[in-house]
Amino acid sequence: MKICLVTPFAWSQPHDVNEHVAGIAEELRALGNTVTVLAPSTRNADLVAGQRALARGEQADLIAIGAALPISRRSRLGVPVGVSANLRLALEQGRFDVVHGFEPGLPSISYLALRDSKALGVATFVSPERLGFPPRRALREKLLARLDALLATSATTAAAAAERFPGDFRVVSPGVDTELFAPATKRRVVVIELHSGSLPVARAALRSLRELPGWEAVLLRTKPLATRPAIPLALRDRVRVRSGRRPATRAAVLADASIVVPVPTGSGRLRLEAMAAGAALAEPPGVAGQPELASAAVARLAGDEGLRERRGREAREAAEGQSFRDVARELDELYGSLGGRRRVPKREADPLAGRPWLVADLHMHTHWSHDCSIDVDELLDHAAATGLGAIAVTDHNVFGGALEAVERSRGRDLIVIPGEEVKTDDQGEVIGLFLHQEIPRGMTFAETVDAIREQGGVVYLPHPFDRMHAIPFPATLHRHLHEIDVLEVYNARLLFEGYNDEALRFARKYGLPMGAGSDAHVLQGVGTGVLRMRAFDGPEEFLLSLRTAEVLRRPKSLAYLQSLKWVAQVKEKVR
Repeated sequence: MKICLVTPFAWSQPHDVNEHVAGIAEELRALGNTVTVLAPSTRNADLVAGQRALARGEQADLIAIGAALPISRRSRLGVPVGVSANLRLALEQGRFDVVHGFEPGLPSISYLALRDSKALGVATFVSPERLGFPPRRALREKLLARLDALLATSATTAAAAAERFPGDFRVVSPGVDTELFAPATKRRVVVIELHSGSLPVARAALRSLRELPGWEAVLLRTKPLATRPAIPLALRDRVRVRSGRRPATRAAVLADASIVVPVPTGSGRLRLEAMAAGAALAEPPGVAGQPELASAAVARLAGDEGLRERRGREAREAAEGQSFRDVARELDELYGSLGGRRRVPKREADPLAGRPWLVADLHMHTHWSHDCSIDVDELLDHAAATGLGAIAVTDHNVFGGALEAVERSRGRDLIVIPGEEVKTDDQGEVIGLFLHQEIPRGMTFAETVDAIREQGGVVYLPHPFDRMHAIPFPATLHRHLHEIDVLEVYNARLLFEGYNDEALRFARKYGLPMGAGSDAHVLQGVGTGVLRMRAFDGPEEFLLSLRTAEVLRRPKSLAYLQSLKWVAQVKEKVR
């Protein structure tokens, strides 16, 4: 597969996200995939090489698409125009099967890549502190509709991300280089992680050394300029402060450490690296609220060599199953499974080539709907007069109008598809075509689809992205992707054309059969959204005809049509 990994952080600087990306990229290539990393950079050599690759249309392991800018979860700073243009060019030239963006909750190239790419999209969230973008719910939902998988590197991050980006999250390990972070001969050394959010824990762990003669401590910074607690005068000859921003430095510190104190707000990567190095972790439950528990945990491990060695062995064994190779294999399997979401269009000759062409409006209403006053006979007469060859009568939560239309159309040169637009409990509406009896409203999305299937009907999803009305959650759309027979890509009554464009993009991405309808509530709206398709008989031939159908847009002023609907409703109330 051709895979694109997008990180928002400068590739030229050490960062936990970039370490994750670099580790899985190498192992994904070892599995036979072509992997390109898109990232900003502060290194001139990277920028020059990136510009050369874009200008020549070359594939490269790394393409630096622009200079790195400061990123903040509260920032409103947009990505520069030049960087956005380079990103679009890289995505177009790469023709990737999968685009995998990291930390898309930041205003960054990861967000833009996942938003604009037409490839299968995967998002990974690493920190619960990087979830503030985009601020508008509608934009987050738009992004979610374009994502095929949601990942997080911890259960805590998954829970936090799910509040902003609802969906089915899968927790994957951040990954570790088990060869670099290998155990060495252990000495009496306690490594204490430094993080500004957990200084009381670090202070408590450091105080435990007063009762541990012969033990040393290393205060390890994983972030630049991290604050540290004051070192007591009596301990200064046994305490060192080290900066561990780069993996090799951390590996040297952790290799001979017997005990590691990972703080609650610290780096999940450091914790996993300490496990790989065979260190015993001093991380008692509740330590964030009671820092002194860290001191007790260090004292217990220091005083019991057998316990310390056993915990170290168990930690190493657990880390060996979370190597970058293991993570890459899991991702490779995930990418492969996502490929099955796309329906490959059949290239065979038109199965209904001998049939005449007709124009079909697949979504309209009669006076059986609560918000419509069109008489069934008037609808049939008007449809025939405007040149329609087929219509689908899809009243809201009632089936009587469809049955009446089928009965009254006998003898006419007009195909009438009996249908119903069914309101689900909280996931918008689903239209069933070729039904035989009414389906009750208020069921779940899945139950409504099953009820349509039980009648041998066709599942037609109307206006799936019209955010002016109740619509399915993105997770629901993806979960039931293979049960959608037809996706409505043009609805003539939508206020914003962008909602139709989003549906068209979705249908093209997954190879879904496309539908169109006027959603008419007044006669003047009938036929404003139609399909040109081959004549058909029954649901099987209908689906075959959709393979060669063409969407025709015949828009009229929505304000005009809506005003006619309101006038008709007022007249009904006055009667």
